[in-house]
Amino acid sequence: MQNDIDRQNASSEASLHAVDYWQVLKNRYGVILLTFLLIFMTAAVITYVLPKKYESISVVQVNPAVLELDPLAGMTGPPTIGAYYTRSYMQNEFKAIEAEKTLQRVVDVLDLTNRWSTDRNTTLLLLKKVLKTEQIRGTDLIEIRIRHQKREDALAIAKQVASAYQERRKDEELARANQALDALETEVRSQEDLVEEKRKLFHTIVKAVGIPYIEELRGSGQMGRGEEEILRIAQMQLFEREKEKRGLEIQIKTLLRLDSEDLRKYAAGLGLPDSVVPAMHNQFMAGKRSMAAMAASGLGAKHPSIAMAKISQDALKVDLDQQVVVLQEVLQTQLNLVDSKLDKLSEVVEERRFDAVDKALQSQDYVEAKQDYESAKGMLRTMKITNSSKRIALKIPKNPITIHEEPKMGTDPVSPKVTLYLSLGAVVGLIFGIAIAFFLEYLDTSVKSLEDVERYLQVPVLAVVPKDVGVLHKQSGMSPDAEAYRILRTNIEFNRKNPEDNAITIVSGGAGEGKSTTLVNLAYVCAQGGYTTLMIDADLRRPRLHTFFDINNSVGLTNYLTTDLMLEDVILQTPVDNLYFLPSGILPADAAGILNSRRMSVLIQDVKQRFDLILVDSPPILGVSDASVLASEVDLTMIVVQHRKLPRNMLLRVKHAVENVGGQVIGVVLNNVDVRSDSQYQYYTSYYTYYAPSADAEPVVGPSAPRIATAAAPTPDDDDELY
Repeated sequence: MQNDIDRQNASSEASLHAVDYWQVLKNRYGVILLTFLLIFMTAAVITYVLPKKYESISVVQVNPAVLELDPLAGMTGPPTIGAYYTRSYMQNEFKAIEAEKTLQRVVDVLDLTNRWSTDRNTTLLLLKKVLKTEQIRGTDLIEIRIRHQKREDALAIAKQVASAYQERRKDEELARANQALDALETEVRSQEDLVEEKRKLFHTIVKAVGIPYIEELRGSGQMGRGEEEILRIAQMQLFEREKEKRGLEIQIKTLLRLDSEDLRKYAAGLGLPDSVVPAMHNQFMAGKRSMAAMAASGLGAKHPSIAMAKISQDALKVDLDQQVVVLQEVLQTQLNLVDSKLDKLSEVVEERRFDAVDKALQSQDYVEAKQDYESAKGMLRTMKITNSSKRIALKIPKNPITIHEEPKMGTDPVSPKVTLYLSLGAVVGLIFGIAIAFFLEYLDTSVKSLEDVERYLQVPVLAVVPKDVGVLHKQSGMSPDAEAYRILRTNIEFNRKNPEDNAITIVSGGAGEGKSTTLVNLAYVCAQGGYTTLMIDADLRRPRLHTFFDINNSVGLTNYLTTDLMLEDVILQTPVDNLYFLPSGILPADAAGILNSRRMSVLIQDVKQRFDLILVDSPPILGVSDASVLASEVDLTMIVVQHRKLPRNMLLRVKHAVENVGGQVIGVVLNNVDVRSDSQYQYYTSYYTYYAPSADAEPVVGPSAPRIATAAAPTPDDDDELY
């Protein structure tokens, strides 16, 4: 709930700020309008006096150059610098088009120095000013724009700039190509000399080593390759024999380590070729199985069949043992044979190794010389092909610039842009006007609202008087503007602490703030309400109250204070019931001295007893000391402040001037407020209309009427709502 309230308060405050800003614009609309008109008219004048310029546009495409040469590139080699667009390529071309070398060609061809009657440097500067280049978005096309006061010059320059840049590009690219070809030709001759030197050195080495070389049959083989192959084969055979030897040694050692029974089994499992051991061992095992079968059938050990089988088995065992011994001898013989082969192969391997090393050492110079010679010949061949292809390419016509659109003569001026300049003038004028309005509002320290008065003066605002309110007793009928003075009358009644304080002087900080009009209208409203009201014109320097009632001002306050006249002789009855008037009389030489007299104090005390309300008009309090004297004589002082006139510090001086002489400020009347345009006071318009009395209403008459708080009269708690 609290968050909702905070959001509502923030929204209300934001709306209030927006209204305040709008109010500043309304209050300063004259400054805004004047600034707007001045800047708009200035823009219009500048637009009118600016020279008219015509524009011609030439659209061209810049083709990249492929004339830079790489001496090592072939016919199908990759393009080098200048053959493709870089990130800054187009920007470089803009600068090249606007460069002095290009523009000098234009000046010479069009003879602009004589045409414009200027020297060469000035002509170039003027030409740079009228020239503008820019890239068409999303394309590689460049627009060359020329703006000039003469449409013929704009057309001629636009054509010639494109042509001059085209010719300059051709000349520069051709010069670079010729320079590169000359350098390539020099390198070709140097390479031919180098190849000849390499050839002579290589032939010398060929003769020394005795190896033939045929240039057309260049292979990938190397000298000494046969010896290396023989050595490799011999080493492989040696490895196989060593492996065979190790196998035989293992078999022989195993035979020597086993007993007779295991020896027979092992020998039978060797599976050597031309060996009868496996067959005899199988026969021996079959005999054992046969004897076991006869014994199982029930034959005894002395049975003839078993006896014969045993004799045969023993003889077979003896033969098998003899064959195992023979097998051992055979394996030993094979081992000896393998050792002999290993010795022979080792000799061969060592012999071939020495031959291969000698051949390799002899062929090192041969291989290096051959590689240098062939590399030099290959580079020379590539350079000759490149030289020929580039020379052929140069003979093909090149066009570094493609003109896509020829310039046309301008028919309507493109500068100044009247609509744009006037629109900018209007916008700038409006912005400056608003800025000046807010700046003046920031500098303005005058009173602008009720809150300003109450914040700085610390006194209540008794009433807000609308702008252009006339004299009420001269108006016909019941004016709604009189409600402001009725509010003032009521607030005076409720803000004075003592009911006996009925002598009030009305002061202001400066002249022309409307205090005299305020006094007359307040007196009129009070008299209508039943108060017996006395108006005293104590402004002895510029009295004005008598002019509101067309009364003679020859006899009045000064006569009473300086002579023995009675009050009845100087107080006059006005045409308004209950309203009396004491004119100022003849203007004295020392107004402050007359007012600051005992007779003036007696006068105030006397009229306080005779009238319900005494209103004393005084001169501006900051100009003379008369108002301060009157503030010390009366009970209360009311300050009239004109809306948006005096600075706040001046109003503080007014209040202090009253308080310094012992006066009591009852409140402030905010005068001359434009309630219909100032949003802070617009509610007064409907308020007055709502509370304006009808034509057939009868006014309340009687001295006791204003002292009774009616239902319509505001209470002290309602002051903020009324104002």
